[in-house]
Amino acid sequence: TAALEENHCIMTPDKEPVVTNLWFFCIVILIVGIIVQVSGENELRVDMSKIGLTHVPKDLSPRTEVLDISQNYISELQISDFSFLSGLKVLRLYHNRIQRLDFSVFKFNRYLEYLDLSHNQLQKISCYPVVGVKHLDLSFNDFDALPICTEFGNLTQLNFLGLSAAKFQPLDLLPIAHLHLNYILLDLGGYYVKENEAESLQILNTKSLHFVFHPESLFSVQVNISVNTLGCLQLTNIKLNDENCQVLINFLLELIRGPTLLNFTLNHMETTWKCLVRVFQFLWPKPVEYLNIYNLTIVESINEEDFAYSETALKALKIEHIKNQVFIFSQTALYTVFSEMNIMMLTISDTPFIHMLCPQAPSTFKFLNFTQNVFTDSVFQNCSTLVQLETLILQKNGLKNLCKVSLMTKNMPSLEFLDVSLNSLESHRLEENCTWVESIVVLNMSSNILTDSVFSCLPPKVKVLDLHNNRIMNIPKDVTHLEALQELNVAFNSLADLPGCGTFSSLSVLIIDHNSISHPSADFFQSCQKMKSIQAGSNPFQCTCELRDFIQHIGQLPSEVVEGWPDAYKCDYPESYKGTPLKDFHVSPLSCNTGLLIVTIGVVVLVLAGSVTFFCLYLDLPWYLRMVCQWAKTRHRTRNIPLEELQRNLQFHAFISYSEHDSSWVKNELVPCLEKEDIRICLHERNFVPGKSIVENIINCIEKSYKSIFVLSPNFVQSEWCHYELYFAHHNLFHEGSENLLLILLEPIPPNSIPNKYHKLRALMTQRTYLEWPLEKSKQGLFWANIRAAFNMNLTLVNENNDVKT
Repeated sequence: TAALEENHCIMTPDKEPVVTNLWFFCIVILIVGIIVQVSGENELRVDMSKIGLTHVPKDLSPRTEVLDISQNYISELQISDFSFLSGLKVLRLYHNRIQRLDFSVFKFNRYLEYLDLSHNQLQKISCYPVVGVKHLDLSFNDFDALPICTEFGNLTQLNFLGLSAAKFQPLDLLPIAHLHLNYILLDLGGYYVKENEAESLQILNTKSLHFVFHPESLFSVQVNISVNTLGCLQLTNIKLNDENCQVLINFLLELIRGPTLLNFTLNHMETTWKCLVRVFQFLWPKPVEYLNIYNLTIVESINEEDFAYSETALKALKIEHIKNQVFIFSQTALYTVFSEMNIMMLTISDTPFIHMLCPQAPSTFKFLNFTQNVFTDSVFQNCSTLVQLETLILQKNGLKNLCKVSLMTKNMPSLEFLDVSLNSLESHRLEENCTWVESIVVLNMSSNILTDSVFSCLPPKVKVLDLHNNRIMNIPKDVTHLEALQELNVAFNSLADLPGCGTFSSLSVLIIDHNSISHPSADFFQSCQKMKSIQAGSNPFQCTCELRDFIQHIGQLPSEVVEGWPDAYKCDYPESYKGTPLKDFHVSPLSCNTGLLIVTIGVVVLVLAGSVTFFCLYLDLPWYLRMVCQWAKTRHRTRNIPLEELQRNLQFHAFISYSEHDSSWVKNELVPCLEKEDIRICLHERNFVPGKSIVENIINCIEKSYKSIFVLSPNFVQSEWCHYELYFAHHNLFHEGSENLLLILLEPIPPNSIPNKYHKLRALMTQRTYLEWPLEKSKQGLFWANIRAAFNMNLTLVNENNDVKT
């Protein structure tokens, strides 16, 4: 790449198209490769389930690795259906109508690992060695005997085996006795009982064994089954009454004898209360450690049953989803059996239980889970026997009073984890009897209707507190007893600001997203120095000046500390910024700092005022304003003169402006020379009208003259009236749109001798050509020639008596 870049930098223009074409070709190849790869992946995995197939499709890609043609109407398999799928690894054929299977149809599929033919109508199979299979499911079919081929003994990689049978022979599984399987599924839905004939089945090596019985029939399987190294046993569809209860116990005798069986599960069990207690009593001294019952239905009646709580290996009992079809019964008869169990963990969830009794003697319970029952605040009140209880879960019940919940824990000295989420808990102010056990370190009270007052009723040593999805609007500043709190979840509330860590000195994890935080305070980061994780996104942030410090601080934190940054942090207001990520919101410091803005405006105004004052003084603006006023007044008076008086022609060829100190040169040299050429001159001493102001006389003389001649000298510079005349002549020059201004430099004028306020004179001397009076007589002839040339015109003048003179 570096070489290409270097060549590109020194490449001549005629080679650039070649490189452009090369890059285009590479991009095309890349796109084509991606398309081929995607299409290749689609070819590797084919799903043609639920489309009404009656035969295996013939148009499949030879590259297919996973083929799902389940839930169709296929009734027959042939070699030609799969022979061209040499790379096939997974084949799902469950829920079809296949009646016969010849394993030779897969002889060309040497990579086949997963084969599911469950839920078909198979009755017979023809064997053929398919040595690579790891998952083989033939369950839920119509086999009379277990479909075990001698060739199955070569399936050394087999992990899962699913089978169906209506009857057993002791050595049915002998061909696979040497295999070490992880899971065997035996479907006994079609099993029928043989009178006066005892059956047995030996299952040598498997870790998990699962029996599925007929869902509508009473349990009647009487088979003596022995298993080596069994770790998990599962029974599905067990229907019992008081008469056949012993049949199940007899069925279990051999199965649960081994010391390795740790986990026993009963699925979809329908039984009487009496039979259930008998099953518990049977399992109590056995080596089973974990007993799970899912979807339990209790029928007929519930009466008190004797139960001997002997020594047991059982650690945990879990019952999920109980249906009680007995509506009138003794609550004590039901609850006593569970409350007095000498085990460590008890879970009874998703049931109609309304209460649970307090154990009569100090209990061994360390874990109690009563999720989704209908417990009320009275549960475990004044209960002092749960001394070893560490975890209590009362999620999804009918708890309402937070104070009573706290009192419930008062006599549980070992309690560390309490979950009372998804209830209807309320907190009230000034609750005097809010007393928690001090051992609680994790408390989950999410999804209740708690308000701000909950912070006055919390365990003093809690480290992890979950209060999300409540009605909290503010975290009080005066909370002083939560110094141990490390993790706080207050998401999905109505909080308007981030809480500071002055109240929670050990806080390191804060979850506060989905609240009403619009302009969080940046002080949070100064007080929360131990913060390791903060999640504050999905709030209605108002992107104004107040948010600048918060954005700056949160943007400086590592990405692993700020959860969801920057995607979950967006502006909600104003509308022009709605949806803009906070990291892209920028506003100038000047517009956000009122004091700085006022100071800046003040400084600008002072500088502007100072500049205007300086230039007014430097350029003598008052003098020019005075001149403009004088000129405007004169113009105004001339507008009031009758129209016939204004309709006149010029009376003079030139108006001469000069200093009195230069009058001798003007009268002895300039005027005689000009008048000798019949040039009519206007001089102030002979042509000013008595009674008019000087300014008005100057303006009138300039307006009645074709040209204005200014005799410049150091004396002229010092004469203010000369500057008046120069100003008005220059103004008239631009007003009339002509070039009738003639400058004569009588004596040199040093530039630094011209006052600053006479910048007009400075400008004229630099911009216009002037005639310089030579002291040498030999040069004076050229000077007068230039003067005459300046008056080389035919001009009609009107004398004072209105006589026309050319």
